[in-house]
Amino acid sequence: MSSVSSASDMEEDCILLPLTEIEVVEEEEESTSSDSAEEIPSSVSKQRRVSLASIRRQRKLGTLASLRPASQPISIPAREQRQTPVVSIPVKNWRIAIQKAREFVKNSPNAWQKFGLEKHATEKATRHRYNALRKSWSEDTVLVKMEDEPFDHGAMRECFRLKKLSNFSRSLDWNRASNYVAKRYIEKVERDVYFEDVKLQMDAKLWGEEFNRHDPPKKVDIMQVVMLEFKDRPGSPLYHLEHFIEGKYIKYNSNSGFVEDESLRCTPQAFSHFTFERSSHNLIVVDIQGVGDLWTDPQIHTKEGTDYGDGNLGTKGMALYFHSHACNRICKALNLTPFDLSNTEIASLERAQFIQTSSKTILRGSEEIVIDPRLKNTGDITLFLRQRSESPRNSPRVSESEDVAMSTSVSPPYSPIDFLDDDPFAASLRRLRSDSENSSVTREAEHEEFARRQVSRPSCVTLEVNFRRMSLIQGQLTGGSVLGEVHLEMAKYHENGRFAPQEGLNMLHQEEVDWDSAIFHLEKAAVCGVLEAIVALARMFLQLPHDVLEGAHVERNRLGGGHTMVQPGCQPVRGRRGGLL
Repeated sequence: MSSVSSASDMEEDCILLPLTEIEVVEEEEESTSSDSAEEIPSSVSKQRRVSLASIRRQRKLGTLASLRPASQPISIPAREQRQTPVVSIPVKNWRIAIQKAREFVKNSPNAWQKFGLEKHATEKATRHRYNALRKSWSEDTVLVKMEDEPFDHGAMRECFRLKKLSNFSRSLDWNRASNYVAKRYIEKVERDVYFEDVKLQMDAKLWGEEFNRHDPPKKVDIMQVVMLEFKDRPGSPLYHLEHFIEGKYIKYNSNSGFVEDESLRCTPQAFSHFTFERSSHNLIVVDIQGVGDLWTDPQIHTKEGTDYGDGNLGTKGMALYFHSHACNRICKALNLTPFDLSNTEIASLERAQFIQTSSKTILRGSEEIVIDPRLKNTGDITLFLRQRSESPRNSPRVSESEDVAMSTSVSPPYSPIDFLDDDPFAASLRRLRSDSENSSVTREAEHEEFARRQVSRPSCVTLEVNFRRMSLIQGQLTGGSVLGEVHLEMAKYHENGRFAPQEGLNMLHQEEVDWDSAIFHLEKAAVCGVLEAIVALARMFLQLPHDVLEGAHVERNRLGGGHTMVQPGCQPVRGRRGGLL
């Protein structure tokens, strides 16, 4: 029989079995040559029936060359189990906290249900939001229901109950809308004031996040605030919008140095001190108030005294804060340097120190210090500044294993309280899932860049003098000393009787003013290189008329029988009377 007919017979005998057939039929060991003239028996051809699925499977397993008998099942390797990603402890804590918060919101009754806000008309409003990292504004449209009459008011603003529907909501269910408080000024103000207030609070919120990066015992947060513009109303009125918070509202300090003994806590006072040093004396965040460690309506004092509204008192506000501030255990844990005060002023803060000593705040020992204590007395100011400017993520306190876990895990780009935009939890979780990886990385990179731009400077005069001296040598000294200006303002406050006892305010302030403390701060200002303090102190020692501390008189034996010559950026040194000016 020809080879052609042999080949055709083989094709007829080969049957393709269904894909479900996986059994391999034993193949004859002896292979038949393609050019053989003998006809292949039908019994042999049946043994060569191999399913197509088996061939595909054998190809995958790489064993097509030697097919196993049917008695031996094909060994299929088990699928490799995917390694579960390593989840760091902070991420686990975030998930647990979010789950508990969702259960709390689900089981908590609606505090404003009895006010019937759902019956009010639905309005469209333009929402203006400020990004403190990018220094930019964005806007979108939201649906709200607001009361017609205010339910409360303060000295400057009145408050309205408001419900805002989530932009992620698929239904107009106002019973599930979040509760907010809309605030507007009682007296008519410029529209720019509303924008400045939003910018102030969001900048303060950014400093709260920077404070948390140093791992204090208690994390803080400043409420996110946005602005609503009702364009469909006459005049397009503006309102500030914040989440409604239930709880006891406490004012921990003010923009004028007021501190209530009953509400004296370590965390708010340490936070204000932290912002002064971490911002290189450019600003300080005060007027801390809110529920627990969730704060609202802060105030920022800047060195220029501009921006952030009329509450910005500049270096005067900084002086008022430090006169009433006693460093507590959190300040020491963060290694913030104490502000220089006279013995009389230190004695007046003994009660505050005693109250803060009895605080229940527990230090964990993992706080990221602002300054390395080994560098306090070093002469290398460059190394000193570099250490103070390090980001907590680059701190040597973090072990190598912990650093790897932090890098492999994904940290939430939002804080638990940063859920104001829409529904407190569900919508925010959807937003987190929908955000791309690049956006979260960008946000984290922006925070890192913000931290790197900050150059921490201490609050004590000795280190300030060293900083200015080294900056002068390197040709990088720009501007005057903000710390010196703060000491000068404190001297003036003493002269005006601001710090005198209350019972002595109606008397001649010359008898009540603490002149020793006033001269103490004037000398500190002169040491920092403040020209006004240098001239005033020199004229005072020369017994010449002087504008600052006019009622102060310095005895010759105050300085051991000699006079003092003050030079910018240097410690006081003894000199002759003729060389003082």
